[in-house]
Amino acid sequence: MTIIDYLSENFVLLVLLAGMRILLCSDTHLEKRMVSRFALTNGMILLYSIFYYMETYLGNQEEYTILRPILSATCYSLIAFILVNVIMIVYPMQKAYLFFPAVLNAALCFISIPTGIVFSISKENHFARGPLGYLTYFIVALYIVYLICNLFKSNIVRKEELATILIMTVTMAVCFLFPLITDRSVQWLSITIALDLMIYYIFLLQQYTKRDPLTGLLNRQSAHSYSIKYGIAVTAVVAMDMNGLKELNDKNGHAAGDKALKELGGCFFRSLKRGQRAYRIGGDEFLILCIGNDEKEVQALVERIRQEVAKTLYTCSIGYSMRSEGSTVETMYKLADKALYEEKAQFYIKSGKDRRKRQIS
Repeated sequence: MTIIDYLSENFVLLVLLAGMRILLCSDTHLEKRMVSRFALTNGMILLYSIFYYMETYLGNQEEYTILRPILSATCYSLIAFILVNVIMIVYPMQKAYLFFPAVLNAALCFISIPTGIVFSISKENHFARGPLGYLTYFIVALYIVYLICNLFKSNIVRKEELATILIMTVTMAVCFLFPLITDRSVQWLSITIALDLMIYYIFLLQQYTKRDPLTGLLNRQSAHSYSIKYGIAVTAVVAMDMNGLKELNDKNGHAAGDKALKELGGCFFRSLKRGQRAYRIGGDEFLILCIGNDEKEVQALVERIRQEVAKTLYTCSIGYSMRSEGSTVETMYKLADKALYEEKAQFYIKSGKDRRKRQIS
């Protein structure tokens, strides 16, 4: 057992982990807690690769040593904790109770050293599973199912998010399943999870270039790119504008205004159906581009928006425009914006409030 042997077997993994470390150190987008979570998970993957290499080496020896069952218990424990951290990266708002199955798994694995309840290693240095021999695989299966179920909790799943998390889940599941068939696949585990984390990190960075950081909706540049990409397939444009944002900012501060915009962004997102994408294109300006929707579907969308917004403390004005012969996304937007400000004018007349002056683009 030499360092050279370990490096030769885990070279690609080490390059991945080193690359991730460099990227995390220079990251300016993710929250500090998220960066720490990535770093912690990568650290555990590194430890797992080292301990697994050492355990494999000791398993090939004729003499039994107490270090081998300790390493086995540690590897089984790390697998579950790595999965928990992956879930906490994908779903940052999860509670600490999520760690309970991993803690239970670790406790039973280390108890197994003297009792053999999960695994045992004979004096002849032979490995054998105990009554709870598949405990770790069961815990891992629970975490993978949890990962998938949480993906579908929201009414609308972004396609790119769905594809990214599904490929992570499938590849991890395969790596956890294959060791039950062949021992030669166990070494895939570390590099697969490291690759999945790299993929998810790139996905998160991509979102910062496409999405508005406050509301999570697509940004103005995405709206421009999307309108060019789909062209005449865009059959309708819906424009939304919050009422009274300036007054709210002046009275309660910009933090209150940000909270309102974030809440309204959530309303717009929850209102979307197939072929509809929402964007924040300015301070309190929002836009929805509709692909292949007829006017009945667009009117239903507007009604859903009104119902969602009615559940909040805020209001917004809405206008929409359908595609006609010779029209473009730009001309549809101008017509939708004009309809929006006609509605906004009525809102201020009825409410008796001073309307913020603004030029229609």
